Order: sequence, then structure tokens, then C-alpha cells
Amino acid sequence: MSNWTNNRTKIEFDAFSTYSNRNPHLFRIKMRSRKILIIAGFLTTWTFITYYFLIRSSTMYPQKHSLLLQKLNKLEHESRIENMENSKLLGQLIDIVKKKITSDDIEEPKPHKDSKDRPVGIVALRQDHYLGVQENREGNENEDERQQNAEEDSGKDSKILKPTITYMPNGEPVIPILVIACNRVSIRKCLDNLVQYRPNADQFPIIVSQDCGDQQTKKAILSYESQVTLIEQPDQTDILTPPREKKFKGYYKIARHYGWALNTTFQRGYEYVVIVEDDLNVAPDFYEYFLGTHALLKDDPSLWCVSAWNDNGKDKFIDNTKPELLYRTDFFPGLGWMLSKNLWQELSVKWPKSFWDDWIRHPEQRKERACIRPEISRTRTFGKIGVSNGLFFDKYLKFIKLSEHFVHFSKMNLTYLLRENYDRVFLNDVYSYPIVTYDELRRNLIKTDGPVRIQYTTREQYKHITSILGLMGDFKSGVPRTAYHGIVSFFYQKRRVYLAPNANWKGYDLSWS
Repeated sequence: MSNWTNNRTKIEFDAFSTYSNRNPHLFRIKMRSRKILIIAGFLTTWTFITYYFLIRSSTMYPQKHSLLLQKLNKLEHESRIENMENSKLLGQLIDIVKKKITSDDIEEPKPHKDSKDRPVGIVALRQDHYLGVQENREGNENEDERQQNAEEDSGKDSKILKPTITYMPNGEPVIPILVIACNRVSIRKCLDNLVQYRPNADQFPIIVSQDCGDQQTKKAILSYESQVTLIEQPDQTDILTPPREKKFKGYYKIARHYGWALNTTFQRGYEYVVIVEDDLNVAPDFYEYFLGTHALLKDDPSLWCVSAWNDNGKDKFIDNTKPELLYRTDFFPGLGWMLSKNLWQELSVKWPKSFWDDWIRHPEQRKERACIRPEISRTRTFGKIGVSNGLFFDKYLKFIKLSEHFVHFSKMNLTYLLRENYDRVFLNDVYSYPIVTYDELRRNLIKTDGPVRIQYTTREQYKHITSILGLMGDFKSGVPRTAYHGIVSFFYQKRRVYLAPNANWKGYDLSWS
């Protein structure tokens, strides 16, 4: 059997060899067809395998998607339940607050210790609203003592903290000097001046309002002991500012501080307050200046402030022979200025969140009212470093002349500054003076003696003239610095000069700012 099989295989192999040798073309065709069948079979098998896995995957993903939807629905249901519980708690909290407000008097807003950012809110001055003066001469009163004092004061008839006196026996008002301080240890320069020249501590109490919480500055203030009173702005939380104004956050804090300090001071019953920044020196007759001019604010409703500052008060632009000379100005000067309680009641209800000095110069606040300002400044700033980063200091402020004279303003007749007396004389005089060019003035080519007038008609012309002469040439709400009815008065080469618009001037143009 085995031999037969072997013989058969041999015979078939020999026949196959014989066939392939005899018909090589047909043999190659047959082998090619076999390869094609093998490849086709492989591709068919691969197709079935791929199809199988795709079908399997497509049936698995809907199951995962369904599980995810179930979890989301469960989470949404739980959130709704939690929201309902929070709404109930909020409603209960609102009821408690309403009951508290209706049963208690209005209290001062407490600092938001649990919040890093919050919008600025300035509390408006009200006659029945006590803002709680935080006095601290030694800085060691603890929380329990403050609570005990609050309980003792709660039984008093009036919640407005009043000073010992608001008027002197001779009828003159007590005028506090409110010093706005932050983190300048150099405040000693300011306080030394104020204490040195103060004629009467009872009539001119010095109240230092400190923001920032700087301990070195606080220590410097407390070193004056009973000569000054320290109050501290309690809200040291951060201020929420628009993204584009983050670099101006310092101006927001200043506005908040001013609002709180003025509220607190006027709540003590004073009729007038003089504001002094912590980087100002004062002249020997600083107190006399405000004592002599305070009555103007009372007698003339067209006046709303008295300032000790002259923006163009460089030595070469002032008449040093006339330290008693005063002017009306439409421009709010600041830098040592007095306001009345009535004005603060008007402004406090709309006090701005920032840039209070620009805001106060806007027509909506100024309402065509004027300030009093001197020929020679009664204040001078030494504060190059601050939130304004030395703006104008090197070019203008450090050259302002501080008056060295003592003028008895309280003994002078200052009724010439009342509008009914001032406007007619001032305008008639100015427009009666001869017109000259700034080039003639600068080159000293004017042959006549006495005051002269330089006329301007456009914003560009005004700025060009002030730039050549060295005057401050900017505008705030359309008003040039020191201007009254558009007229800027200064002293130049021993003569009075008036930079003035046309006689038919129609008013300030906001677009000039």
C-alpha cells in the first residue's frame, strides 16, 4: 500500500512537471488566478472583521450617552432642591433685616471685613445720621472698651457727636483744619507748620483723618498728643474698579476717604471746614486768611469755596508788593480750601467714586459759582511723590511762591469780592486796558505804563500764549486755571496783565478741555 502511494505521488509529480514544462504559459495563468483568489479572500475577511467591530462600537456609545444624561438629570434635580432651600433661607434673612431696620436707628455702615472687593459707597450727610468718629490719641483702646462706650452713649438724646464749642464768645465760628493723611511720615512738616502758626487751638482744632493704616504715619501723628485729634478711616477693604481703571485705584481710595472725613467732621456741628492735604506747608497768615474770608461764603451764594492756592503763583507771575490782593475765580483751585456745611450737604449726596477734584469742577457741580483765591499762595506743596506721580510738580508746583507776609484779613473790608460789587468793576477795568501782543510783552516793547490786555479767541491761541509765557495752560471742564469770566490775571515784568477773551464772550466751552 505504501509503495503504491509513493508510486502514485511520483507519477503525479512527474506528470505535473511534464505539464509545466510543456505548457509554461498556461501554468503561470493558473498560478496567478490562485493568488488573486487568495488576496480576494483576505480582503473579504478583513471587511467582515472591521464591520463587526464598528457595529459593536456603535451599540456601546449610546449606552454611555444614556448614562451621562441620567447623571446630568440627577444633578439638575439636586440643584433645584438646593436652590429652593437657599431661596427660603434668603427670604428669612431679608425678613430679619427688615425687622432690624424698622426697629433700630440708622447706623454707620461697618467695614466689609469678609469681602476683598466691593463697590465704593459714600454715605450722604444727614442731620439725623451719626457716622461715629473714631478718635484715638493713644491707639490702645480695645474692642471691649469700644463696645462699653457705645452702650453708654446709646442712652443719650442726640447721636450727633458735637464738639465743646462751634462758635467763639465773640461770635466767630470755630473752623477745624481737616488734614487728609495716608502713609506720608513727612506729615510732620505739615503739622509743624499748622501748630506753629495756629493762633488759637480752640478756634482752629486740627483734625487729622488717616487712611491706609500706615503705622509709622500714625505714630508720627500721635506724637503731637493733644495738639491734634486723630480719626481713622475704618473701611480698609479693597475697591472694585473697572478693568481699565485699575491703575487709578488710588484715586478711588482718595475719594472714599474725603467723603468719610468730611461727613465725620461736619457731623460734629461745624459750619465751615478747611481741608489741607498732608503734603502742604502753610503761610504765617493761613488761619487769618480763612478767618477773614469765611463770611463771604455765608453772604454770597455765588461763592462756594475759598482757596489758599494760586495755580499761577510762581514768583515771576505775582505782585509781591500786594499780598493782600484777592480774586474771584471760576476755577476750583483746591490745595488748602474752605467749604461750608451747606455746600457739603449738597455735594455729599452725589459724591463721586473717584477723581473728586475733576468732578467738582464740572458745571453740574459748580453751577456758575466761584471761589476766592489769593495773589500770593498761602499753601505750598512738597509732595512730589503720590498717586499723581509728580504730575506738574517739577514744571510748576515746586516754583509756587509761599507768602511770607502777615495780612490782617479779618480786619479788612472784603465786600469788594461780593459778585454784585466785583463783576462790574473787574470787567469794566479789564476791557478798558490797551491790547498788546504776547511778543510785545515778552520782549518788553510796550511803551505805556499800567495794566495791559492780551486777547485770545481760540483754544489753540490760548495754549500757545500760555506756553510761551510759562503759565499753566490746561483746562478743566473748559475753564482755564485761575480764570474768571475767561480772564486770567497775572503779573509780568512789573505790570499787571490780563489774558482775556473777546468782550462778547459767551461762556466756557467744555470741548476746550
